Amino acid sequence: MICIILPAYNEAPVIGQVLDGVKKEVKKEKLSAKVVVIDDGSIDQTGKIAQKKGVRVLRHVLNRGLGGALGTGLAYAKKAGADIAATLDSDGQHDPADIKKVIKPILDGKADVVIGTRWKSDKDKIPLDRKIITPLSNILTFLLFGIPTSDSQSGFRAFSKKAINTITIRTQGMEVSSELFGEIKKKKLKLTEVPIKVIYTSYSRKKGQTNLNSFQILLKLVLRLFR
Repeated sequence: MICIILPAYNEAPVIGQVLDGVKKEVKKEKLSAKVVVIDDGSIDQTGKIAQKKGVRVLRHVLNRGLGGALGTGLAYAKKAGADIAATLDSDGQHDPADIKKVIKPILDGKADVVIGTRWKSDKDKIPLDRKIITPLSNILTFLLFGIPTSDSQSGFRAFSKKAINTITIRTQGMEVSSELFGEIKKKKLKLTEVPIKVIYTSYSRKKGQTNLNSFQILLKLVLRLFR
């Protein structure tokens, strides 16, 4: 069984459309899947819209951040006995049609963790600021954890049962994306990357990491490097 996890915070304008895309892909590929939305303390209708779409909704009373939402999602997948957990963003930045591509290395027994990378597909569609910030994040992730990656901040991932059962998430914010690489190294998990479709809309740009927030995350990683 595959557990498809969508962390969501105030995504009412798009969450219904995103879930329609996920459910369509699950049906098309005949996947045995549970779709779960982690409503991370939303103050809009995110949770209610998700419930109307017939998916499982786990709600945080307070907004804990991406790390907190992913921790809740992976804990749910572990409890549910999922063979694979896949995570994707709720703001429409990811194409649900890539789910099969992202989980395939795990199904084939070639990986424990798969990162969907935007940097091995159509890089011309990546905004200029991201072409600067993401490589810096990749360098710091490598310096901290010794694992090379082309897209350390990607939210499109897949985890094997081994990874689900062994990964421990401690951070609450967006720095969790880099923290995961520390877990991959510590738990000796097999990692691979697959190219995914690049989608940037005005909405996803507004809802995603701001440049200021990105630099705050980089600062946290630098401070961790010099502890």
